[in-house]
Amino acid sequence: MKIAAIQMISGPDVAPNLTRASELIAQAAGLGARLVALPEYFPLIGASDSERLAAREREGTGPIQDFLAEQARRYGLWLVGGSLPLYARQADKMRNSLLVFDPDGRPAARYDKIHLFGFRKGEESYDEAQTIEAGQQPVAFEACIDGTVLRVGLGICYDLRFPELFRALGRDGGLDLIILPAAFTETTGRAHWEVLLKSRAIENLCYVLAPAQGGRHPGGRLTHGNSLLIDPWGEIIARFPGDGKGEGVVQGDIDLARIAEVRNSLPALVHRVL
Repeated sequence: MKIAAIQMISGPDVAPNLTRASELIAQAAGLGARLVALPEYFPLIGASDSERLAAREREGTGPIQDFLAEQARRYGLWLVGGSLPLYARQADKMRNSLLVFDPDGRPAARYDKIHLFGFRKGEESYDEAQTIEAGQQPVAFEACIDGTVLRVGLGICYDLRFPELFRALGRDGGLDLIILPAAFTETTGRAHWEVLLKSRAIENLCYVLAPAQGGRHPGGRLTHGNSLLIDPWGEIIARFPGDGKGEGVVQGDIDLARIAEVRNSLPALVHRVL
């Protein structure tokens, strides 16, 4: 079963980002992908706080959601929509939300980022809690592809650092796949991105697909890129080539028999006590 991660270098204007995303989704579909995942903030990154708030949509309506539904329907695939700004309960904030659409273009899942990034090192600093309202609920969904059902857990970027989230998602029978769209900074990504992704795959004995923002964005922000597909043993199946920066598609095959093989050899999920 072929799945794909799309890597982008999104800018602050929605329209050109949607155009570029459509080109990359078409490329992934042409390679045979049945599930495609976009990176965090694929429709806009580097915008001012006021611009991001102005781009918020209400769940079920808006140009970004219409785009995702139409792309899923056009290519007949599961589309994991990275993340986009949705309205929050607090009028001056937004939710950083991941929406999933099925091959008929119907909404299949919504996850709102739970863990909000905060970082300070020298002149580099981030505090997502200033403008983002945290989600509360872990989310997994089931995707039926060619008669095979995948149980898929969702996270966004900073969530990667909290293994208890994915343990909670896999408590009832385990996960087959974790999808984690991200816009990791170059500073934190260079240090921790790959090792954390491998850890989540190994701990949960499942595949991990990580579509990333990767490159120098308008305004100067540098994201780490290095989109990856990792198997349940922690082996990298596919990764963005070269220095990990740029735009393109990372694709590979996942196999439920591989999950069963690894879990039979190392039944750590069965041995779990806490």
